Amino acid sequence: MKIAVFASGSGTNAEAIIQASKKQLLHAEVALIVTDNPKAKVVARAKQHGIPMFTFDPKSYETKADFEQEIVTELNSQGVSFVVLAGYMRLIGATLLQAYEGRIVNIHPSLLPSFPGLDAIGQAFKAKVKITGVTIHYVDAGMDTGQIIAQEAVRVEADDTVDSLQQKVQAVEHKLYPETLQAIITEHCMERLGK
Repeated sequence: MKIAVFASGSGTNAEAIIQASKKQLLHAEVALIVTDNPKAKVVARAKQHGIPMFTFDPKSYETKADFEQEIVTELNSQGVSFVVLAGYMRLIGATLLQAYEGRIVNIHPSLLPSFPGLDAIGQAFKAKVKITGVTIHYVDAGMDTGQIIAQEAVRVEADDTVDSLQQKVQAVEHKLYPETLQAIITEHCMERLGK
């Protein structure tokens, strides 16, 4: 099973997925890294692991459909079956959603439906919640509104800062995402085999 990882930033979740694949904890090959930010740290990670990259500047396209069509072409050329969003800071549009319907997964650093969108950890911290967490969900046309696949709670302690909370949330992400992806891929393979 070939997957593509989309990321816009440091790529820590991309790294966790690549490592899980290398250790055979995730039975999938990261066949492509897609980024809308040529200066993102995830670019260096892809180079380090010898993974093909597709880097694009959304501003150089007339429409979202134009750059998404180019992404779909690239995904098809690499034989990608699943799209995995890992800190990709763009809403997925109709072109990608149609091409990979039911095969795009995202991770979000809160217990959705609480704190969707940007800076979920900061939102949770400001709201003074006692528990936040991580959600993995299928992607639909909304922002963090797709069907929830897995969630894990993270306790917010009295002495936590935004940074310490982020570290705790990321530790959960780096374990939960590869495990959940493996479960999804196994289920998908079983369906294809008609079991």
